Amino acid sequence: MSKSALPRRGLLVGTAATVIGWNTAGRTWAVSTGQDVTTGQDAPGTAAAVTQDAVAALPRLDGSLVTDPTALTRFAGDFGHLVTAAPRAVLRPGSVRDIAAVVGFARRHRIPVAMNGQSGGGETAELESHSNYGQAAAPGGIAIDARGLNRVLAVTPGRAVVEAGVTWAQLTDAALARGWMPPCLTDYLHLSVGGTLSVGGIGSGVQRHGLQADTVESVDVVTGTGQLLTASATTNRQLFEAALAGGGQAGIIVRATLRLVPARERALVFTLFYDDLAAYLGDQERIMAERRFDLQAGEVVRDAEGTAWRYKIEAVAHYDGDTPPDRGALLRGLRCVPGETTVTDQGARDYAFRVDGFAAYLKATGLWSQPKPWLSLFLPASTARTFVREATALLTPADLGAGILLLYPYTTATLTRPLAVMPDEPVGWHFDLLSFPAPGADTAAMLRRNRHLYERAVALGGKRYLIGAIPGMTPTDWRRHYGAHWAAATAAKHRYDPAGILTPGQGIHA
Repeated sequence: MSKSALPRRGLLVGTAATVIGWNTAGRTWAVSTGQDVTTGQDAPGTAAAVTQDAVAALPRLDGSLVTDPTALTRFAGDFGHLVTAAPRAVLRPGSVRDIAAVVGFARRHRIPVAMNGQSGGGETAELESHSNYGQAAAPGGIAIDARGLNRVLAVTPGRAVVEAGVTWAQLTDAALARGWMPPCLTDYLHLSVGGTLSVGGIGSGVQRHGLQADTVESVDVVTGTGQLLTASATTNRQLFEAALAGGGQAGIIVRATLRLVPARERALVFTLFYDDLAAYLGDQERIMAERRFDLQAGEVVRDAEGTAWRYKIEAVAHYDGDTPPDRGALLRGLRCVPGETTVTDQGARDYAFRVDGFAAYLKATGLWSQPKPWLSLFLPASTARTFVREATALLTPADLGAGILLLYPYTTATLTRPLAVMPDEPVGWHFDLLSFPAPGADTAAMLRRNRHLYERAVALGGKRYLIGAIPGMTPTDWRRHYGAHWAAATAAKHRYDPAGILTPGQGIHA
């Protein structure tokens, strides 16, 4: 509908009723009737009215664009509870066409837009996206609720097609029902596919399969111009490489075709403990190089007295039927602490959903909703020992709280998406401080700590993961982060988001 097709009457601006257009003069939403979203009072029809000529009509939508206070408040924060950046409207898409239409409209009027997974389900559910420091925020703009795109469209041998708002939990169950499994899963599965693909998506299958973004065959992307394009390694390759692990800068992923692997029935889970960091690092790299296990992770943990740090390997060997793998062969030659190794035999699905119980505990105790200053880094193997020693000397039990500190290796050649920038060595280490501090913790000090550790990691050849809370990222920091890939990242941004409206919360091209 064009401007001239608008009803011949005044339109209320900034209210919680149905959005019908954009007031180009006041740069706020024009609505039909309702309550003022900034004051909560009834908006007087005369004082808040604007003329028809000042309003650009919103495109016809299958879903809705809303400005009610509940929606704006929900999308003002994120899982980290560290920053607040409220949008002016929330799009609840009824179709992919809605997203393309609204992004095209936003481009014309220079309105920021960002997709937000918020995969918790239900209006009052806790946010469970990867955004920890405002990365998925659209301050003063439009937040797109990815839950409107939550269908598993197809599961066929070796392949799944899903909408971006589908969670990995949904996809895992849909694939298992047909004898298949995503090859690389995050530890916590209730995250949107589109969200993790936009940052990379890492889990304990990274040694064999790379990031979740490496398992993508093609994506459908709405670019910053409002175009809907299919991208793959052979079609629109520049967009394909910019969308996967690109932080949402060149387009919004709305659909993905993903590779699947045959599902296994059982998971033999080994837990090994180490007191010596060098032995831990060496054994982790050894079992990775020898491909002893199907999944491989690890943690830095406190000892029983809470006075020192220890190191834990968690490794999984999958199998079918009644004959598990040879435990002795899997553990041969490893230098873990004698007598402390445990082995658990469980269903493969139970292992995939293993973090749900821990999440339930955190929610029940109120820790899930506390501020979470997470720090996610990638370290080169040559300096990993130095960094871990320095970091653990700095970190206290209060820094970790009820959370976990992951530490495990991967081969950088397995990660193929250019914008998932990694250390320039054959082997990298993922250092992932997923803290759940107690109420009242000094999160400002923790953020300063994150910045210090980030600077130290960079000095040692490390890179950051696009989740996590690192304050004060500057244009110089981002250019240094992307290095030789900066030119490709900026070229894709200029081509596919020339107005610079997409995902401003990342701050990459600020």
